Amino acid sequence: MAVPEPHLVARDLRRSFQIGGRKLEVLRGISMEIERGEAVFLVGASGAGKTTLLYTLAGLERPEAGTVEFEGERLYSGSSRAQARRRNRQMGFVFQGYFLLPELTALENVMLPGMIGRQTDSRSAEESLRSVGLGERMQHLPAELSGGEQQRAAIARALVNDPAIVFADEPTGNLDSKTGETIIDLLLGLVRERQKTLLLVTHDAGLAQRGDRKLTIADGVLL
Repeated sequence: MAVPEPHLVARDLRRSFQIGGRKLEVLRGISMEIERGEAVFLVGASGAGKTTLLYTLAGLERPEAGTVEFEGERLYSGSSRAQARRRNRQMGFVFQGYFLLPELTALENVMLPGMIGRQTDSRSAEESLRSVGLGERMQHLPAELSGGEQQRAAIARALVNDPAIVFADEPTGNLDSKTGETIIDLLLGLVRERQKTLLLVTHDAGLAQRGDRKLTIADGVLL
C-alpha cells in the first residue's frame, strides 16, 4: 500500500530583512511537513518569525532560499498568474484583521474569491455564511457586524471555494477570549468536518494545544 505524500513540504527555508544597516534573519533553515487533513498550530513569541513562515508556506512571500511543495508541486514555480490561480482555488486565508471590504455586504465579501476566479456563485456564498451562523446577516455591511461576526464572515470567505488547505494568521488576535474560543471551535469544526488541512498561527500557547500538532518557532527555527 502506497504511503500518501505530505500535503505541504518545506525544505531549508530562509528569509531575512534589512533593517537599517543590520540584516535580520527571520527564517533560518526551516524544514517541515504537514499531512493532508492535519490541523497544525504554529506558536511563538512576537517577532519569532511565525507570520513570515505562514506567508512563505502559503505562497505569499517568496523565500530567499529553500523550497515549498504543495500537493507535490513547487509552490513558487510557474507564472505569477498561475500562482495566484492556485492560491485562489486551493487555499483559504483567515487573518487577524478580517480584511472585509467595508462597502460590500457580508454576502458580497464572501463571493469575492469566486468573482476573482470567475466562478461567481451566490448560492455557495450563502451556504458558506449559513455554515458559520450568519444566515440572517448576509446583507449587513462589516461596520454593522461585531468583531466575532466579521471573523465568521472571513472564515466563510476562506472556505467558499472549497480549498484544500486553510491558513489562519492570529484569527483570534482582535477578539476577547470568549469570542476567540468560539471562533476556534467553529474553524476547527469546519475544517475537520470537511477534511481540510489547517495551519494556524497564534502567540497563545494554550490555544495551540487545540490542534493535532503544535510547532514552536523561536529565533527563526523550529524547536
